[in-house]
Amino acid sequence: MAAKKKGGNLISSAGLVTYYDSEDRRAIHIPPKAVLISAAAIGIIIAVLNHLF
Repeated sequence: MAAKKKGGNLISSAGLVTYYDSEDRRAIHIPPKAVLISAAAIGIIIAVLNHLF
């Protein structure tokens, strides 16, 4: 005899919360390319400094 689910999707979400509707127009928006470029630049700077010292 199989147990029936009651109460909606509470069990299937497993504690994960989505924030799709909480976008704020006043928030700072950073494009993904800017994040990747800055991360690569920081990595290169660290590698150069590590090589020099």
